[in-house]
Amino acid sequence: MRAIPPHDVIIAGAGPVGLMLACELRLARCSVLVLEQATSPDSPLKQPPFGVRGLSIPTLEALHRRGLLDAVVGTAGSGDTVPPPPWAQQPRRPGGHFAGIQFFHDRIETARWPWRLPGPFSESQPSTMARIESALAARATALGVEIHRGVRVEDLTQSDDSVCVRAGGQAMHARWLVGCDGGRSRVRKAAGFEFAGTEPEFTGYSVDVELADGAALAPGRHYTATGMYTYQPPGVIAMVDFDGGHFHGTAPITAEHVQTVLRRVSGTGVRVKALHLATTWTDRARQVTSYRRGRILLAGDAAHIHSPLGGQGLNLGIGDAMNLGWKLAATIRGDAPEGLLDSYTAERHPVGAQVLDWSRAQVALMRPSPATRALAAIMRDLIETRDGATYFAERVWGATLRHDLGDAHPLVGRSAPDLALDDGTKLATHLQTGQGLLLDMDAAAPPREWSRGWKDRIAYVASGVKEDRGMRALLVRPDGVVAWAGSGGDDAELEQAVRRWFGEPSVERG
Repeated sequence: MRAIPPHDVIIAGAGPVGLMLACELRLARCSVLVLEQATSPDSPLKQPPFGVRGLSIPTLEALHRRGLLDAVVGTAGSGDTVPPPPWAQQPRRPGGHFAGIQFFHDRIETARWPWRLPGPFSESQPSTMARIESALAARATALGVEIHRGVRVEDLTQSDDSVCVRAGGQAMHARWLVGCDGGRSRVRKAAGFEFAGTEPEFTGYSVDVELADGAALAPGRHYTATGMYTYQPPGVIAMVDFDGGHFHGTAPITAEHVQTVLRRVSGTGVRVKALHLATTWTDRARQVTSYRRGRILLAGDAAHIHSPLGGQGLNLGIGDAMNLGWKLAATIRGDAPEGLLDSYTAERHPVGAQVLDWSRAQVALMRPSPATRALAAIMRDLIETRDGATYFAERVWGATLRHDLGDAHPLVGRSAPDLALDDGTKLATHLQTGQGLLLDMDAAAPPREWSRGWKDRIAYVASGVKEDRGMRALLVRPDGVVAWAGSGGDDAELEQAVRRWFGEPSVERG
């Protein structure tokens, strides 16, 4: 008889994606081991200003449903919130940008999102990588996740029923392995995933320097004949050098090199006296063709890489973790319906591909050419219109993100609205345990007795709501995505949806 692996899942990578996934799996009582190459989670690049990230509406909702929002974002008036970036200090309130072209709140018409029902989140909010990772690591530890730091994945093999990971000179076994180990993922490479996409056009730099003559640079964002730079006095600079990405990861970043690139990009004779902190990045855009190979899966940057323009990567990875966690847990428990785990790739690959193209489009507007400058001028005019600003807000904020679940109802496939229930609770409250939710909005109707067969996987709540939009029942998956919405008399259709997403009942109908 073969030995049972000591862990259900090994996760490579203790960044936000790996930690979020670990928390989701532990909510479903799976045993989880997280391996992280870095010996310490601390890094100045995770602190402001370089560590600031804008969290999209779906990410905020996911954190809210799991009771993590205050720890990650902070509450107004607490004195522990992330300060707004310098570009937000303007007479008009900016909502975000596309290739540096800002859109503003006074042009956004949220009424054009009819199925974006009222909720606690109407736009993105900032946090830092340090704060996000700290909150998720604390929650994972409290849930019983094992986190081993200073352990690098070296190699792996898989069989029909387990995966063997060679890490830190030891062989570790689990039923499943998930690579959340970043853009240079060892898991992705060792498992032989196809990683298709496009090569970079530039090397991007984020640096904190001491300038001998800071007055030589004008604050703000500037497009030049050779690239782009953003200057925040006294010494925070982001710049893009269209060198084909040749410098990224090839040599140490020195003050002399930063000065050479900064002079070339800015067209000035600025002098760099000292280099305090620096990192590089590129617009290389690649995505695995499938997020699964046998018992090995990928999430976050291990599955897709692109430039950090617009800050989409973290949100994309958190979405991966939420989508995968409950599906993998159901597969481990043995109650997953056929094809549930494969729906992870089917749902998340199109979202990732869209983000990669969004990144490529921004790069196209940044190229240092007369044609690009002319196109950018037209884009500025368009983004200033109500149609334009509303479109870019819904994309950047994730306000209208929808998975194609094959159901025509306009709410199916979207993030569930945080409906106010007549019993005084909110919908999100009933999702904190990681179960699905069947909300029966007709509290006076007889209980749906057949639903008892899924009581170990779906919470049943009967309560009226403040705004039902004609719905009488709502089925919500554990990741907060609406799986079915309809009238109170559609029991057969609803039960079919329950079976599709939650498998067969575990007890006989009574």
